[in-house]
Amino acid sequence: MDKALLRQAIIARLSSELETLTRAAFMAREEATSEESKAEGKYDTRGQEAAYLAEGQARLALELQESINLYQSLPLPDFPAGAAIDPGAVISLEAKGKKSSYFLGPRNGGLDLEIAGRAIVVVTPQSPLGRQLPGRRVGESVSLPGRGGPVPHQIVSIE
Repeated sequence: MDKALLRQAIIARLSSELETLTRAAFMAREEATSEESKAEGKYDTRGQEAAYLAEGQARLALELQESINLYQSLPLPDFPAGAAIDPGAVISLEAKGKKSSYFLGPRNGGLDLEIAGRAIVVVTPQSPLGRQLPGRRVGESVSLPGRGGPVPHQIVSIE
């Protein structure tokens, strides 16, 4: 797996979200400062609500920019045979004949990406799966929730 492509896909997705959020924050700011949002009475809070919305969106935009910077500088190590899982690893799990792939990243877990026809989900060390992965090796198992309770998944590769 070309992890540089994976990094580019993550950064592209985060950049797209940042662009959308930035536009929304500017629109909310315009709404908050518009003449039409001026309070007409003591219970009219349109301008204040728009200001709170703009502030929240600006905060989220800052967090997304921090994530982009983090992924740009994230080392993407190779994992030779027998290596233990660490951040930057692409892990393939198998359960009941079905394989799934995950990337152990520092933030923004839950991103679904497709790289060269392969579906990959970003997980973080804070997620239930991400807490189980560090230090594990090929052949070991982790448990994921299933309909009838935890389902063991075997680690089949680490890249």
